[in-house]
Amino acid sequence: METAELLAKVRKIEIKTRGLSSNIFAGQYHSAFKGRGMAFSEVREYQFGDDVRDIDWNVTARFNRPYVKVFEEERELTVMLLIDVSGSLDFGTKRQMKRDMVTEIAATLAFSAIQNNDKIGIVFFSNKIEKYIPPKKGRKHILYMIREMLDFHPESSQTDISGALEFLSGVMKRRCTAFMLSDFYDRNDFVQPLTIANRKHDVVAIQVYDIRARELPDVGLMKVVDAETGYEQYVDTSSRKLRDSYRSYWNNRQAVLHETFNKSNVDCVSVATDEDYVKALMGMFKRRG
Repeated sequence: METAELLAKVRKIEIKTRGLSSNIFAGQYHSAFKGRGMAFSEVREYQFGDDVRDIDWNVTARFNRPYVKVFEEERELTVMLLIDVSGSLDFGTKRQMKRDMVTEIAATLAFSAIQNNDKIGIVFFSNKIEKYIPPKKGRKHILYMIREMLDFHPESSQTDISGALEFLSGVMKRRCTAFMLSDFYDRNDFVQPLTIANRKHDVVAIQVYDIRARELPDVGLMKVVDAETGYEQYVDTSSRKLRDSYRSYWNNRQAVLHETFNKSNVDCVSVATDEDYVKALMGMFKRRG
């Protein structure tokens, strides 16, 4: 992508997503994602019923009477975006490609994070870790991430959800909030690594899909290509049996996916490329808030 074109796209996404995060998500994001724990705030004199484990022995010795440490919830978060860059994201039959919607959602979350004074980082993954950008604060950092999202060229076209989750668990030593944005086309089971990652961190799954993954149009003979393997075949979409079978496959796949999220205790939201992702995210924020 040419530099001028890229910068224009970055600016367009910034204007749209920054506005969304300011006007719509500010309060919702703040309440939906809690701080990572309790931070020391001050000391005060011991009162009956205080936990003796909170006594500050240095201050107690200095004043010859017991003092306890007071803690408050840490509001600052570290946010990680785990972004699927595999071949299947380069698909869209309605308003936009899945990859475009993933970029917009990620940018909106990023601007919401910096308004809350949070650090934010990113992991691009296919069936390998394509790129890791460590968490930082600030608009300049987010614009750099958006540029990368728009102009990133992965080495692989396949998907490994487990590998991305294992990388997250390894690289992030302290608890973070991790948004995984993907269509979740992975032939392998990833319940265990998702469960492990969600015990250490707060993982949220955001599934982006195209309506054609759910319904085949009745348009006669059609060539379909697997974007991740390159496998091609012709299908006769005028066959009602085929269309019913296709819909059934989608429903079964979604049921398995949601069972995976339930078992792992991970919050998830699914949004199609022709739907309003703002509405979907707001619904998820409200459920968590």
